[in-house]
Order: sequence, then structure tokens, then C-alpha cells
Amino acid sequence: KMTQQMRDLQLAQARKPPGPSSPNAAKRLYRNLSGKFRVNYTSFDEGSLAGRGEKEKLRKSYLFQSNAALFEAVELQDLDRVQELLKQYSPEELDLNTPNSEGLLPLDIAIMTNNAPIARALLQAGAKESPHFVSLESRSLHLSTLVREAEQRVNELTAQVVNEAPNADCSEKEKQLKAWEWRYRLYKRMKAGFEHARVPDAPTNVHLSVASSSSVQVTFWEPLSINSAVVTRYKVEWSCSPTFSPPLGEAVIDKLKNLHFTIRGLVSGTAYYVQVSAYNMKGWGPPQASVPPFAIPSNWREYDGRAPRRRGQAEALDHLLGQVKTVHQHCVCHEPCKNQPQSRKHSVSKSLKHLFHPGSKFLKTLKRGLYLTAIFYKDDNILVTHEDQIPVVEIDDTYSCLLMQDFLWFTKVSCMWDEILWLRQCVTVSQSSCSCILQTRFKMLLAISQMQGLLGIQDLGQVFFEPIKDKQGNILIVTLKEVKTNQTFESVRWVPICKLQTSRKSVSSPEEPTALDTLLISVQDKLAYHQRSSHALSPGLYLGYLKLCSAVDQIRVLVPERLPNILCHVKIRSNPNISREEWEWLQKMASVEDPVPAEPEAETSQNHLFQELQVAIKELMTLVNIPLQEAKDFRLYSQEVLDFGGQVSFLLLLPPSDDVCTAPGQNNPYTPRSGFLTLPLQIFELGEER
Repeated sequence: KMTQQMRDLQLAQARKPPGPSSPNAAKRLYRNLSGKFRVNYTSFDEGSLAGRGEKEKLRKSYLFQSNAALFEAVELQDLDRVQELLKQYSPEELDLNTPNSEGLLPLDIAIMTNNAPIARALLQAGAKESPHFVSLESRSLHLSTLVREAEQRVNELTAQVVNEAPNADCSEKEKQLKAWEWRYRLYKRMKAGFEHARVPDAPTNVHLSVASSSSVQVTFWEPLSINSAVVTRYKVEWSCSPTFSPPLGEAVIDKLKNLHFTIRGLVSGTAYYVQVSAYNMKGWGPPQASVPPFAIPSNWREYDGRAPRRRGQAEALDHLLGQVKTVHQHCVCHEPCKNQPQSRKHSVSKSLKHLFHPGSKFLKTLKRGLYLTAIFYKDDNILVTHEDQIPVVEIDDTYSCLLMQDFLWFTKVSCMWDEILWLRQCVTVSQSSCSCILQTRFKMLLAISQMQGLLGIQDLGQVFFEPIKDKQGNILIVTLKEVKTNQTFESVRWVPICKLQTSRKSVSSPEEPTALDTLLISVQDKLAYHQRSSHALSPGLYLGYLKLCSAVDQIRVLVPERLPNILCHVKIRSNPNISREEWEWLQKMASVEDPVPAEPEAETSQNHLFQELQVAIKELMTLVNIPLQEAKDFRLYSQEVLDFGGQVSFLLLLPPSDDVCTAPGQNNPYTPRSGFLTLPLQIFELGEER
């Protein structure tokens, strides 16, 4: 058995990348986990292993080698190798928290040799300290025993090497002696590290904030001094008394990737005091009280008892739509619908399978008129017809001047792709007046139905915020949808966008490109816009800048190109909640005539918010290219906090009332730098809802 074990270990050493190693590392690693390794070998009949049994044995042997390699890398203080192993294997595969034959874990070795980088890497991977060390005395006794046994073994091997004549056995014992001398020095270094260590200092920057009406959040940093021993856990305590007598609760944090904790289940309107302490192998350090010293769970709505703006709105709209459908369901024009089964949920591959044949009604060229095109894309590929054309259908060949009201109506229809058939029938009933507007919108619904029928899919995606126009009188409405499936299709092709752009033969001049040529030239920009408009903000409180500009037929809003579904903004903090006390202070600040209100008292949540707002306003003014001295005329919108799903909230910064909306022909002296665009207000509202 010993021979077979040593062969396996030599094989593991041969596979390792070149690097420093301890003397006789294979034997030392075998000795570390000999007990567990021996069980693996004695539990099998080597003559009967085959198939799955042989594979399982090889897998276990390979994982054992990974575990042994991790122990060696920690002992050699090889940070790069430790990080490589943690990235390559899961904690379970590495047996990260299984003690070796000496009762040690990789984290024990790292913290007792005071190797902070390796200890932090192990902690973030989920490493624990050995459960054998239940007290300082037990740890000290264990280390003393390891040192004594290693010293005894060194003395025995030294005597054997000195007394024996030079031969093969003597050479082997010299190797063993070097390995044990190295291990003896390691244990002495670990023992000295433990004896010289002290409990850690208190954590720093302990900040307390109100997370909701029933919770508070505490964030903190590591102690300035860990006193020669890495911090492995933190303790958060809370109480209604500043002396923490009696304590209300505590929580131990051993996952140290993010140093924060939310205390939940608290009583609204009650003051809670919080303190945090750090732990290393020598024990718990002194606690550090939070700043501010206490927090009162609350929400800004409690200031005047205001209900959420959107509470019940979605349900009310669904109910209203249901009533409208009920009124129309007995119309004669709806009778065919009753006999039709509900629309099937086609898969994209099945729905597109029999499309794009020569008899389809997709257009290759544009004449003077209004058209609809649907762009489906996946990665860098775009879906085209069998003739390598982007799908285009005609809306109206006599319509050459798209009114903004019609386009905005179309964008609203895009929220009801599943209801197009019903909408068509409703508009048909209403066409007795022969209204030009109704006729145009009915043709839009017909074109949508045609596109859905040819594609076999109802959801055509999101409407691009402006149509494409050319000098030939063509107007192209563009919808965009990303396909995230990995299916392959028959009768249709995914074509790389760059190939489609280079292979298409333009029928127009570069000076006056057609709408289709313009679409192909700018398709990457439109896809980038579509992807960015679906991105979400990370949780937190933001400061937004509201700037409008008006035209003859619309109002547009300024947004950043990188996130066009959100106002220009900067992040104030990670906690999205505004407490009642903070909102009350903001109300007072908004009501004073002095443009520079007095700074709130130190060590209060209001003061912390005041400082955060100062930083955010400076950053926002720089972002939108407005001189900082102009900010004194700006004001915070004090009617409400804009809440988006409970995880993101906004405070609005408004220009002076005369500058909130720039009128047509009015020059704005402070134009933003590149990276911004203006969207029609209705398009922005739809993107915000998505």
C-alpha cells in the first residue's frame, strides 16, 4: 500500500507546475492525510475495479491531490497557487473545511503564520477555522504538542543518520530528516505567531442607516490593526439602551466578502443602538459604537402618511381593460374570434420554420410611404429573409408625413402585442366616421398583424425611439427584439451583421441614402440602444437631473446614452430608503429662503445625508456640464421620493423654474457633453415602465 500511495503522490508532484516546494513534499503530504487516504485504498478490491468504480477511484485520487496541493501552497505561502486552486475547484472538491491528520485546516495555517492575503482569499471562499480549537488553551496545547512531536522526530532521525553508515537507507533518512526539520520550523513559526498575537482592534467606519420601517443596516470596515492575527468573523449587537443592557440581539458574520448586515424585524419609531466587534484566534476585540449612535426604523411616507403613488394602478387598469373588452365582445365583428382557439405559444424556431418563402409579403425595396421593420438579433447575428433582407412590411403607401401623435400611439400599442387582433376589430367598429387618423392607425394594426403572421410570433419587441426618414419620402418604424435561445432554424438564416452590411447592394447614393440603407448603416447603434435601455440600476438612492426641451409637437427629456431609460443621475448611496427624519430635514431645507441652509448637527443621519448630497450635486453638475456656481439656483423636488420597485429611489434636482423646459429657438448655454440624447417624453415613460 505504501508503495502504491507514494507512486500516486509522485505522479501528483510531476503534474504540478514548476515552483518552490518543501523538502520531500510528497511524503509530507501523504503523512498529513494518511488516515483519510488509507480508507480510500482499503475499501476497494483492486482486482475487481472496473468501469464506474475505476473512474470514481481516479476522481477521488485527483481531488485528494488537489487538497494536498492546497495545504502545500498555504504552507509555502504561495498566494498565486492558492488563488488558482480556489478558482479551479469548489470548496467541497478541495475538502476546504476537513481537518488533516494534525487537526489543522488551511485557514489555521494561514492565520497562525499571519499570512493575511492568503487568509482573506480562503475566507472569501468559505474557509473555516478548525473546530478542535474550542479555547485559547486548547489551541496553545495543540501547537505545543505538534512542536514537541516534530522536535522528537528530528532528534530521532538525526541520531539514525549520524550513527548509520552511508547507504541507500541512510540517504532516504536524510531526506526524511530535511522534511521534518522544515515541518519543525513551520510549527515553531505557527506557535510564535499565536503567542505574539493579540485580540484585534475595533472595526472602523461603523455606519448605521435606516433601511425601512422595520429594519436598519450597519456597514463597517476592517480594524486599523489586526494585531498579528487575521480577523475571521465579526459580531453585530443591538439594543434599545446605549449601555446595551439588556441586549436585544446579536449576529455573527463569518462571510466577509461584504462587510454589512441588515437587522430586521424591528419596531417602527423605536431607537436602536448598534455596535460591532471583530474576532481573531485570540478572541473578540472591543466593540465600536455606530455613527450615528442610534437609528429609528421609518420611511419618508410616514412624515405625512402618504400612500404609494402606484398602489393599485396596475390592477385598476387591468379591470378597466376587462370592462372595455366586455362591452365589445358581443359585436358582430367579434363573432369569428369566439370560434378561434386562443393564440398558441409558438416557439421561435417553430414559428419561423416555414417563413421567408418566395410567396411571402416582405418587401425588398421601399417606395414612397410608411413601413414597419422588425429586427431580431442574437449576439452579433441578425435574422433575415431567404433573400438576405431585413423583414419589412408596408403600412401605407400614400402616407409620407408621419405625425408624432401617430408614432407615439404606435409605441403604446407595442405594450399590447398580444391584443392586436382585438384592437383591429375595435378600430373597425369605430371607422364609420372615416377619420383619417383612424384609418392610418387601422393600417398600422394591419401591418403589425401581417408582420406577426409572417413571423409566427406576437412579440415584436421594443419600438426604437424615432422613425427613420429619407429624402425619397419613406418612413420606417423599427422594432427591436433580442433572441436569447440557442436554437437552429430551417428556412431562415442568422447572418452576421457585418456580412449583411457589406453584402447589401445599395440602390441609393451616399449623399441621399434610403431609409433601409440608413437602417443598415446604423443598426449596431440601434442594437446598442436597445440593450442599454433594458439595463437596471443597482440598488441605492440616486440624484436625478430633470431637464426638458419642447418642440412644436412634443416634449423631450435629457437622458444618458449609457442608460436611456433613466434620467441623468449619480448615485448618492447604496441604501435606497429615506427615513422620516431625513425627509423632515429635506422639507425644512426646501422651505427656507436662505439658499445655503445651516448644516445639521454632527453624528446624525441628516448630517450624513447632507454630506452625501453635497458630493452628489458636485458630481452631477460636472456630469451635465453646468458650472457649480449655478447650482445655488437649483432646487430639490420636495413633493416625493421617486420609488422604483423598492430597491431604487430618486431625489430630483431641478433647474430654476424658467429653465426646466427649454422652449423652441431658446439657446441653452450649458449643453451637456457627448454621451447624452433627448427622448420624446412618452417614449421615455414607456422605457421606464419596461
